[in-house]
Amino acid sequence: MTKSLRFLLTVIAVASAMMSAAYARVQIDITKGTVEPMPIAVPEFISSSDQTAGVSRDLTGVVMADLDRSGLFAVIDQRAYIENLTSVNVRPKFADWRLINAQVLVVGEVTQLDDGRIEVATRVWDVYGDEQLGAVSFKTPADNWRRAAHKVADYVYKALTGESGYFDTRIVFVHESGPKQHKVKRLMIMDQDGANPAPLTDGLNYQALTPRFSPTQQQITYMALFDNKPGQVYLFNIETGEQEQLGTFRGMTFAPRFSPDGTQVLLSMERGGNSDVFKMDLATRRLTRLTDNPAVDVSPTMSPDGKRIAFTSDRGGTPQIYVMNADGSDQKRITFGQGRYMTPVWSPRGDLIAFTRQYEGQFYIGVIRPDGTGERLLTQSYLDEGPTWAPNGRVIMFYRETPTRADGSGGEDSLWSVDLTGRNLRRIRTPGEASDPAWSPLLP
Repeated sequence: MTKSLRFLLTVIAVASAMMSAAYARVQIDITKGTVEPMPIAVPEFISSSDQTAGVSRDLTGVVMADLDRSGLFAVIDQRAYIENLTSVNVRPKFADWRLINAQVLVVGEVTQLDDGRIEVATRVWDVYGDEQLGAVSFKTPADNWRRAAHKVADYVYKALTGESGYFDTRIVFVHESGPKQHKVKRLMIMDQDGANPAPLTDGLNYQALTPRFSPTQQQITYMALFDNKPGQVYLFNIETGEQEQLGTFRGMTFAPRFSPDGTQVLLSMERGGNSDVFKMDLATRRLTRLTDNPAVDVSPTMSPDGKRIAFTSDRGGTPQIYVMNADGSDQKRITFGQGRYMTPVWSPRGDLIAFTRQYEGQFYIGVIRPDGTGERLLTQSYLDEGPTWAPNGRVIMFYRETPTRADGSGGEDSLWSVDLTGRNLRRIRTPGEASDPAWSPLLP
């Protein structure tokens, strides 16, 4: 599968000289608490022949949808466009685009190559500065056009924000089917926009829970729950379909998560009726205990630099988030708000920890700095849980249970995303009910 997904990426040209004033005019500062979406024009990509007309149209739609979902860009309706572009290499008539208030223009072209592949060329223009911000070209198999679209969107995102995009990524999640009390839970994988869903496990012999992506390879770790047996942690190779149990333990092992370098797995292990945090070296399978407390210690997550670990503990009377050094020393509580704080997940940027909070019958997804300051709640509902970060640390995906009856009973699980402003909340399409999302790194 990965061979068919790989690109031969060639950068034809990237504009290195820009007028500083023009660049400042179109650059988006995504560190602000609120961001006004930037008006952007994305005409249908020019097609070099009838063979590529359909691909050009579909590819443009994916690029527009990616940019729109980010919440940073307001894609102008194509029916308002005045200029009819005929080549990616022709300088646009900027006056025509200023008339419709476009600040940025994305021009693309799809060309059929002699070897059966297609070339997707893109230029990004600053409309008010009359300057090109950059250009890029991808050569790829024709049936790989969707990934080319995501890469174009990532390129535009970086050109306008200075930070990496997150569109050329995948999501592993738990697909749920059957009645609420006896749901079948199997792992599925899909593109970040919900396209191309495919099963990874069948859900017949065990229930799959809490999948987590490796940051360095196409591998996940998850918990498998068998009938009348303690749950165990497994590794699953997405490329080969091979899976192996992480170890054989008498008690339950759960809440696995990779270290940032992919060489270790953090997990919780139940021993004698109590759970603590451990880490395992994947090469040697050596297990190291990090907490030793009569309280329940679960959900470990490591900082991007590998120096600290956040986890949940009820040693203070209610579940709260604690931070410790990677060797288990210097354990400190960082949450002191009302309610219960659970499922911490360290941002890929290292600046924030996402969490689930439960208080007075409501659930929240929020973020907090590792030192315990700056807590912000981004969502609120009947049940929000399981945050996972986009690889650029600017968007969080989670799952939400929505009551299906007036009395609050029933409930259907679905995936949602929200950015750090809390304003761009969107549902992610999935084939049926879905929970426990895990966001992949950018694909190679």
